[in-house]
Amino acid sequence: MHITLEADYAVRIVHCLAKSGRRMDAKSIAEETGVTLRFSLKILRKLVSAGIIKSYKGTQGGYEIARPLEEITLNDVIQTVEGPFALSRCLREDYDCGQTCCGEGECDCVFRDIYGEISQEVQNKLTSVRFSDLVKKEEQPQ
Repeated sequence: MHITLEADYAVRIVHCLAKSGRRMDAKSIAEETGVTLRFSLKILRKLVSAGIIKSYKGTQGGYEIARPLEEITLNDVIQTVEGPFALSRCLREDYDCGQTCCGEGECDCVFRDIYGEISQEVQNKLTSVRFSDLVKKEEQPQ
């Protein structure tokens, strides 16, 4: 199990902007993160729409963090590109596994319950990790 490449890149892009502490153009972000420019631009649009980063047009344009780093979590960034985290598709309301334990909007599936608990734990952990903590951790001498 792993997060998608797009989610991983989104986290790296926000981290790049967070640690730089300044406005950066898309090309520089792409070079520093190792993400292609085209894919970076796609992700940057999503992050701007979510209010995680701001974009500026013109010769002095670029991208920068839109909110204090203490308010931006891994969960915020991952959900921006992936939607809510769910360990299994059976956690989606629109999914019907076809088993006799599920139907008519009710589900007594033992797997659904445990997958839901695990998904909530993962989401809680992702929410507890703030970009301010990641930047501080990097600044500390090893």
